[in-house]
Amino acid sequence: MKFLQRAVACICLASQVVLGQGYFLERIKHQGLAPFNPGGAGYNVFINVKRFGAKGDGVTDDTVAINAAIRQGARCVAGPANNGGCASSTTSPAIVYFPAGTYIISSPIIPYYMTNLHGDPSNLAVIKASPNFKGAALVDADPYDSEVQDYGSTNVFYRQVRNLIIDTTSIPANQGATGLHWPTAQATSLQNVVFKMAEGAASQHTGVFIENGSGGFMTDLVFYGGKTGMTVGSQQFTTRNLTFFNSQTAIFQIWDWSWTYMGLSINNCGIGLDLSTGGSQNQAVGSVVVIDSHISNTPIAFKHARTADSSPKTGGSLVLENVLLTNVAVAVQQPTAQLDGNQLITSFVSGHAYDSKGPAILPNPTRPYNRPGSLLHGAGNYYTRSKPQYDTVPTLQFVSVRDAGAKGDAVTDDSAVLQSVIDSATAAGKIVFFDNGMYKVTKTIKIPAGAKIVGEAYPVILASGAFFQNMQAPVPVVQVGAAGESGHVEWSDMVISSQGPCAGAILIQWNLSSPPNAPSGMWDVHTRIGGFAGSQLSITDCPVDAPQPQQKCIAAFQSMEITPSASGLYMENVWLWSADHDIEEVKNRQITVYSGRGLSISSTVGNIWLIGTSVEHHVFYQYQLTNTQNIFMGFIQTESPYYQPVSFAPTPFTTIAEQNDPDFGVYCKDKDVTCNEAWGARIVNSKNIMIYGAGFYQFFNNYRTKCTEHSGNGVYSANCQTQIFGIDTGGPTPTSGSSVYVYALNTVGVVSMIEFQGNSIAKQEDNTNGYAETIIMFST
Repeated sequence: MKFLQRAVACICLASQVVLGQGYFLERIKHQGLAPFNPGGAGYNVFINVKRFGAKGDGVTDDTVAINAAIRQGARCVAGPANNGGCASSTTSPAIVYFPAGTYIISSPIIPYYMTNLHGDPSNLAVIKASPNFKGAALVDADPYDSEVQDYGSTNVFYRQVRNLIIDTTSIPANQGATGLHWPTAQATSLQNVVFKMAEGAASQHTGVFIENGSGGFMTDLVFYGGKTGMTVGSQQFTTRNLTFFNSQTAIFQIWDWSWTYMGLSINNCGIGLDLSTGGSQNQAVGSVVVIDSHISNTPIAFKHARTADSSPKTGGSLVLENVLLTNVAVAVQQPTAQLDGNQLITSFVSGHAYDSKGPAILPNPTRPYNRPGSLLHGAGNYYTRSKPQYDTVPTLQFVSVRDAGAKGDAVTDDSAVLQSVIDSATAAGKIVFFDNGMYKVTKTIKIPAGAKIVGEAYPVILASGAFFQNMQAPVPVVQVGAAGESGHVEWSDMVISSQGPCAGAILIQWNLSSPPNAPSGMWDVHTRIGGFAGSQLSITDCPVDAPQPQQKCIAAFQSMEITPSASGLYMENVWLWSADHDIEEVKNRQITVYSGRGLSISSTVGNIWLIGTSVEHHVFYQYQLTNTQNIFMGFIQTESPYYQPVSFAPTPFTTIAEQNDPDFGVYCKDKDVTCNEAWGARIVNSKNIMIYGAGFYQFFNNYRTKCTEHSGNGVYSANCQTQIFGIDTGGPTPTSGSSVYVYALNTVGVVSMIEFQGNSIAKQEDNTNGYAETIIMFST
């Protein structure tokens, strides 16, 4: 409800914006570079649609002008012959900006790869369908071309839509209409978007439609009316702070492996969340987690198909925790039973449950997990905070790194200039603006306490050179705070990468201590290791058929390290990716790039929030928590390296005890070779680890997909990975003492779903779902 009030205030109070001030992104000098774009120096990263003829007057048809703005420059790389659309590419990033106004369109807006559609957060632009609108959606992020999508939905990265109103109300209510078609994957986000649809029983409108993809993140969305506010299906997703009014069904979940909803507000709808697709004997929804939510004046809060003998056996797994129902007749409607409404659901769980000894009896209502107080705010909800947009900050308070002399051309060493501007701007209380570009650095860039940094369309800090090449003496590329330093940092919309061999590079090291009631934040800050123009780690440099390992393709020591001195960090929509394929290659063919470790957390105090994070393809582990506490995680997602186990862990790295590395030589002795593969998550001697949705996946065994082929009884055709989620295990000797609480654990291609103190306590064959395997509740 708080977001609704804020969004309405943004619309109604727009006239109070100080003349000449306004939103900095509209007024700041735009001089971002795309150094590998074939259009050269004339390419524009920031594109104002009015400069291409869009009027925004609520009368003129602006379709042609808007799409012309999106297409400006060399932005569409020809796709594969079988679809004729555009291919993925990082060489043409763009912010397509909509000043305040109402933009009438009669056919879809088609954003290309790496396109961010932005409006003014203080005065939302309206994209409104004309009565004769024709097309799949007002904004179609992945159109179909001859029944094939322009972009493979699991490879649609680096996109945003924010600060817009999408309005289908001019389309007759009885005609199908969709506001946003959004089948996407990692490093994508929707933020501060309002969907207006025809209301009433005749409405056939939908706000957001997703039919496939590999996750992403949504926050601060408001839906009015419609047959459904959202009709969605994807492998996994995290959503936060979604508000619905007067929809027939607020959310229709057509399928998923797992989905985490935080902060739902559903009001005056017919059904809150319908996850009954396929019925009891053919359930399409794998698992859903809903927490910290409120549903009011809605007859049925959750429509559910799961029964004691439903199929698949863990399909439709459901968690409700801290969900308040007001004037709701039925909380959970099931084929054979129902849970009455008008209550605070402290915990309701349906599915397979385990504890540290194995399968557990699951009573309902269950006892909710004991939430650490330092992770909460308000009325017992987990702390959350939206990405700051600095819409009330005067433009003069921003300092451009290009104005300071940085080149951003991927060739010039920008280390000294970047350090100077970050230090001076922070000391002056100003915000550092990274114009788009690729900023090569040859030494550590240090971010001090008090810094605020925001990027334009994902600018890249690119580590390069001998300083980062010693894997026995790793050094950070970007270091936030020094050990013992306290304060606050805000950092958003950037990418940290490496260029060529950087076997000793820790891309992000976080040392800063911040208080739990005012944590530091990272929003849409990603690591990208290999597989893009300028990386020198492309398909021509690191092909899968070359003798392995190639020293020149050992690209990073670690993506991100949160050290013992760090605390109080909020991370939202952060993707730490070691590339499995070349984004610039038309067919997205695979490459072999090595990076040692994903995200490690060894913070003594903890108080760390991971909202919608993903870590993929690192050699030792994706997530590792050691000697830490008070960590919130939801939804977390991993993939094991595709080249394992032929290049078995820890190849080409060595185990370092001081880094708390898992010792595969000891743990996997006398076990199947598929034991020597990266941990999805490893937790050692840590307390109050709260996981609200997890997906740990092994899709490939030495680049072959045998691991995801099921036989008739749900058992995999091949043993692809022995284990993937370990607690107090994986080292020379098991440890004890961790307290770990998990909802909705999902795995793919893995024999043992949970390893506890060296023993397997859950097998995939006992927990089969539609595609993944699911355990809905586990605690030590």
